[in-house]
Amino acid sequence: MHKQTHIHQDYLLELKKEKAREMEKFPVINLANINGEEKKATLEQIEDACQNWGFFELVNHGIPHELLDRVERLTKEHYRKCMEKRFNEAVGSKGLECVQDELKDMDWESTFFLRHLPTSNISEIPDLTQEYRDAMKEFSEKLEKLAEELLDMLCENLGLEKGYLKRAFYGSRGPNFGTKVANYPACPKPELVKGLRAHTDAGGIILLLQDDKVSGLQLLKDGQWVDVPPMRHSIVVNLGDQIEVISNGKYKSVEHRVIARSDGTRMSVASFYNPGSDAVIYPAPPLLEAKEAEVVYPKFVFEDYMKLYSTLKFQPKEPRFQAFNAVNS
Repeated sequence: MHKQTHIHQDYLLELKKEKAREMEKFPVINLANINGEEKKATLEQIEDACQNWGFFELVNHGIPHELLDRVERLTKEHYRKCMEKRFNEAVGSKGLECVQDELKDMDWESTFFLRHLPTSNISEIPDLTQEYRDAMKEFSEKLEKLAEELLDMLCENLGLEKGYLKRAFYGSRGPNFGTKVANYPACPKPELVKGLRAHTDAGGIILLLQDDKVSGLQLLKDGQWVDVPPMRHSIVVNLGDQIEVISNGKYKSVEHRVIARSDGTRMSVASFYNPGSDAVIYPAPPLLEAKEAEVVYPKFVFEDYMKLYSTLKFQPKEPRFQAFNAVNS
C-alpha cells in the first residue's frame, strides 16, 4: 500500500512540474517599449502568440495598478454582498452530492454583464455601489483604448493599414463593447462540473482581468489543456472568431474553458470589444491578393453570426463558418 501511495505522489509531482513547464512557455508580453526601440521585437512576440496560441498575457499595459486593485476589491465585495447567496440558492443548493456523472449542460459560475458601447447600461444594473460604477466606467475607458491599440498592432502584423480592424468593427453605430463580470465559487465536486464549458469567443478581441490567486482558465493547445497563468496586474488577451475571419485564418480563435476549483472563488472580469451589430464581416481583401490565398471564410452580418452562436456556443466553430459559406454560395 505504501509503495502505491509513493508512486501516486511521484506521478502527481511530475504532473505538477509538467504544468509549471507549460505555464513558463505561455506568451507574456511586455508593452513598456511598444513605441520605443523594442517595438519590432514586441510586435514579433504578438504575432507569434496570435498565430500559435490565440492568447497572450500583457504586462506594463498602461492601466494603473491602483485601478486594477480597486476593480478587483469592489468586484469581490459585490459578489460576497449581493451574489453569493443568490448563487447558493439557485445553483449551489441543487447540490452535487447525489450526482455521479459529469454535468455537461451546466456552468458553475455567477455572472452579470455591463454594456459600455454603443450605449452604457451601468446605471441600470441593480445593487452596484456608486464607487463600483465609477471604477468600472474608468476601467472600461482604459480597456477600450488598449483594445484599439492592440487592433492596430494586429493590423501592422497582418500588413493592413492602420485602423482597418477598428473600421471593420464599426458598423453604423460603432463597436459593441461590454464586460462579463464572473465569479467561479469553490465547488464541492470540481470533477463533475465545469466552471465554464469549452468554447471559442464569438467576437473580436477580449481583455481579461483575472484572479491572481485562484487559477482555472485553460486553453486548448496541440490537443492538450494548458493553464493560463494567474499573474497580478496582468491583462490576458484572446482572439475571437471575427479576428479569425478577417485574417482569413492566419490568426485563430482558440477553445478555452474554466475548470471548477475546490480551493476558493475565482474572479474574472472579461471585456469584449466586438463588431457593431450591423457590421459586415469578411476576410480582409489585401490578405486574399496572394495567389496561394484561398477564400475559406464567409461574409456575414455580425448580428446574424451572434444569433447562430447563441445556440451553438459550446460546439465547434467550423460548422458556424460553413453555415454562412453555404448561404453565400
